[in-house]
Amino acid sequence: MAPGMAAAGVVNGQETMIQADNKSRTVVAAGEAVVVTCDKFAPSVWGDFFVTYIPPATISQRSEEWMRERAEQLKGKLRQVFEASKEAMTVADALTYVDTLERLGLDNHFPEEIGAALSRVRTESDDGSADSLHFVALRFRLLRQHGFWVSADVFDRFRDDQGSFSKSLSSDPRGLLSLYNAAHMAAPGEVALDDAIAFAKGHLIEAIKEGKLVRSPILAEQISRALDIALPRFTRRLETMHYIGEYEQEAAAHDDTLLELARLNFNLVRSLHLKELKALCLWWRDLYDTVKLPYARDRMVEIYFWTCGMLHEEEYSTARMLFAKTFGMVSLLDDTFDVHATLEECHKLNQAMQRWEESEVSILPEYLHMLYIKTLSNFKEFEDALEPSHKYRMSYAKKAYKLSSEYYLREAILSSERYRPSFKEHEEISIMTSGLPMLTLVTLMGYGDVATREVFEWVSHVPEMVRAGSQVTRFLNDISSYRLGKHKKDMPSAVECYMMEEGSTGDEAVEAVAALLENRWRVLNQVNMEIDRTLSPAAQVVVNMARTNEIIYLKGRDAYTFGGDLQDLVTTLFLKPVPL
Repeated sequence: MAPGMAAAGVVNGQETMIQADNKSRTVVAAGEAVVVTCDKFAPSVWGDFFVTYIPPATISQRSEEWMRERAEQLKGKLRQVFEASKEAMTVADALTYVDTLERLGLDNHFPEEIGAALSRVRTESDDGSADSLHFVALRFRLLRQHGFWVSADVFDRFRDDQGSFSKSLSSDPRGLLSLYNAAHMAAPGEVALDDAIAFAKGHLIEAIKEGKLVRSPILAEQISRALDIALPRFTRRLETMHYIGEYEQEAAAHDDTLLELARLNFNLVRSLHLKELKALCLWWRDLYDTVKLPYARDRMVEIYFWTCGMLHEEEYSTARMLFAKTFGMVSLLDDTFDVHATLEECHKLNQAMQRWEESEVSILPEYLHMLYIKTLSNFKEFEDALEPSHKYRMSYAKKAYKLSSEYYLREAILSSERYRPSFKEHEEISIMTSGLPMLTLVTLMGYGDVATREVFEWVSHVPEMVRAGSQVTRFLNDISSYRLGKHKKDMPSAVECYMMEEGSTGDEAVEAVAALLENRWRVLNQVNMEIDRTLSPAAQVVVNMARTNEIIYLKGRDAYTFGGDLQDLVTTLFLKPVPL
């Protein structure tokens, strides 16, 4: 779907003007439908900035070669320290170790050490940490995030005789924050964790409002972040950006070696990201100028932010490039179906996509020729770059891309017929038009041998986990489009379908869809603890994509369509200095 055009329209029952500067959305009168009338999106807020951008001299003074050598030295030193001290580690030490590595963005460099630490945490008890809400909650969250089941009964020791959480916990904001984050790893039906979230949230909000954390500004900032998006659902790269500075200030006994490595690693990864972003911006400018579809969104910087939120580690460079390029192309396809093409043109475009032969370009209107040709040629380049043993992956990606086109056509048909689908019908279509099933397969094409044929087969059948991730994407998008407005050709959103089916108000429908969104997150949590570990590469992509969507659609915004909403975060992630 293509919500939030830069135009006059009607939003949430009120007439509105959405200006092309990405910022002004002024409500002026009352109305009925949720519609916008102009088919032109606002231009990119970035232009060619990242094509010409040169990092500050302070960052580039030290050569990349020196930084990599120093990083390897530090990693070796940290491994030695871990090996020498692991037997003396308490469970609390092991939990802190894993949490720190993950939040500093270093976990991919220490998989064996993290595995050993988690093994200790799973099998050993520690009387010293068992009475600490912080450590009990941290253990619960980390083990569940790593796919290990832990009963919610572990929190019973913090309840009073009536089964309510003890009032004395209100004086432990660190423990409450850990409880709040941990409870967001709930599976469907775990009502006790709903209670935990409500209890912790209430006391955390009170602590901030009443100024109880004036002397703990770092903790206050972490609480504010979590209240926006709980840590298990927050983009890992952004958490690292925040936590590097917090770790130095927060931990009186912080490890200087670990901190130095985190800073080096962050800058090395950012250096690669900026190179990738420059290459993608050049590729996109050529594509966008060649296809000449001025009605389509020009959003490569936002797409790359999305990409890095999903997979930031250096080893996933190929996967990032495949994801970003395919996202860009399917966005052009989506906008064509959604906001510009006639129904006859939609049929012809889908027909050509299904045949996937350059000779089929002749059946298309002239303005779509280059979109079709460029799509096929880029996929050919993707296939040519695959290793011989990985060539089979392209068949899965192509099939999924064609299926996306089929479902875009279904939406166009329903919209043209002014058909009002049931909520269930809407779900089935929007799972595929969310793009997540197809983009997961495309991303996995860039993985090594860990992404087996079994993994591709699993994703291609759109199992429960992929469905849930897609629904997280779609529900977030639909809540946003209901609030911001959508194009007149879009079929009804999940919110509108719910309103029509249940006879509810808009606010009631938004609340109901938000509850379904929460349920789908819990399905992701549960399946992640149940699936075979050989499928974890795909599970990682699905969960991380859902995490990034929480940022894009935070508080009902649409930071992909309205790129200005993401400007500060892009600046933070790619431009804000992290001193060495």
